[in-house]
Amino acid sequence: MTNQSSSKYQTLLSMSIIGILFFIFGFVTWLNGSLIPFLQVICQLTEFQALFVTFAFYIAYTFMAFPMSIILRKTGYKNGMSIGLAIMAAGALLHIPAAMSANYLFFLIALFVLATGLTILQTASNPYIVYLGPVKSAAMRISIMGIINKSAGVIVPIVFTAIVLSDMGDISRDHVSSLGANELSQLTNDLSNKLIAPYLAMAFVLAAMIALVKFSPLPEIDIEESEEEKATAKSSVLQYPQVVLGALTLFAYVGVEVIAGDTIGLYGANLNVTNFAGLTSYTMFFMVIGYSIGVVCIPKFLSQEKALIGSAIAGSLCILGVVTSSETSTTIADFLWGWSGFQVLPDPITFVALMGLAHALVWPAVWPLALNGLGKFTAQGSALLIMGISGGAILPLIFGKISFSMDSMQIAYLVGLPCYLFILFYALLGHKIRDWQQLLPKK
Repeated sequence: MTNQSSSKYQTLLSMSIIGILFFIFGFVTWLNGSLIPFLQVICQLTEFQALFVTFAFYIAYTFMAFPMSIILRKTGYKNGMSIGLAIMAAGALLHIPAAMSANYLFFLIALFVLATGLTILQTASNPYIVYLGPVKSAAMRISIMGIINKSAGVIVPIVFTAIVLSDMGDISRDHVSSLGANELSQLTNDLSNKLIAPYLAMAFVLAAMIALVKFSPLPEIDIEESEEEKATAKSSVLQYPQVVLGALTLFAYVGVEVIAGDTIGLYGANLNVTNFAGLTSYTMFFMVIGYSIGVVCIPKFLSQEKALIGSAIAGSLCILGVVTSSETSTTIADFLWGWSGFQVLPDPITFVALMGLAHALVWPAVWPLALNGLGKFTAQGSALLIMGISGGAILPLIFGKISFSMDSMQIAYLVGLPCYLFILFYALLGHKIRDWQQLLPKK
């Protein structure tokens, strides 16, 4: 085997292993979309209270990103991944006593621990993919990982519905609210017991993944400073505007991504759409289409910057579609897939699903643009970008508060418009800024 073919084989093997990790990211993350309406019904929660599921999960990225980057510097990327998987396995096991007690607070704690493990995996794996090949094609490689990640998001609501909600009859909010105390208690116990097996299986798979990563031939990535970077002698990652603004862009992006993926079930339940717990699959399906466009078009036909511009504009149009379309019409879904036999959705919910297609390329485009030129600060820069995932904690809560205060989920989606506009700013200008002085008005 020649050195070139050996290198290609090593790259393919590394991407395959990281791809398995990205599938796990997606499976664990997008389980929340099905879990939220499930817990809302059982625990009799408002939309605002139910969205603390996303808050507990995504806020872990804010508090744990920099501690996890310290672990990565001490252990290396490969060992750090194993540690992250171990923490995730512990978080999965914590869901079992949470289910047995049907305690909402315990669920939130378990989700926080699970997300803490995900934090170190995300901090390690994203720069790993960026520097596994040419930086200009990094968005294409991340798009491949995105397809794997979001494919898990398509599968998990279907699996969750089949395993947890099968043979349970009507669990709509209206039906549950009509039950007596004894009937409600029995339903809660039955549903809670059905959660034990999936999370036990998840813990087993995560434990198996520790062995796979630990004993795999994954190479350590070595990110060297260029002569230009050494000459700048910057002493902090915060002196790199492209990564700080990139983190804010990811804050905005993850916020709207979680809103699109995790509130679509709530909105469906609000409009009495059947199979509302599985509606996250629609958003994830459209995200897979978006990532596929990235794999085919970046960088051959579409630059990372132009992909970001297109995502911001398309996302803004989807938000306007959500808030202006009729909740009783299914015209758009009838046209797009009504012929296929799949369940059609009201127009506003269809636009929520289409947000997945609109913003799919934001994550893969931002990472290489933000990490460009960081050198020895790459691990810290990655941690800062991972902290941007906290947008998935904050923005859905704002969405829930607006929805509760105005008694309108449809209007609440307007919270996504300034997010897409900030993404547009980063695409046009933010990623080019190398000195904070460039943001000051010229004298």
